[in-house]
Amino acid sequence: MAVKKQFNSFEDLLSGADVPVLVDFYATWCGPCQMMAPILEQVNTQMNDRLMVVKIDTDNYPDLATNYQIHALPTLVLFKNGQPVERIEGVVPADKLIQHLKTLV
Repeated sequence: MAVKKQFNSFEDLLSGADVPVLVDFYATWCGPCQMMAPILEQVNTQMNDRLMVVKIDTDNYPDLATNYQIHALPTLVLFKNGQPVERIEGVVPADKLIQHLKTLV
């Protein structure tokens, strides 16, 4: 299960992470985003020692969505050392997503 945490800023979240951060940019009204929720739970379960999964509601944080040029939902962005290194748009099956992420972290 994903854990809800509060951070002063998105930059604090990224800089404070000791593992890569996979950010799920989503919206509550987005059907495909809802399909990604259990997939991301599987990713979190299998890779929780290698990366952190964070969900960002683009309706609540439109400036972040604009800053990272989020034009489609869901969009996953993998950050390493505070920098975006990979971007995945749309629904991806859990096994393919985990396999792909393992090559990056």
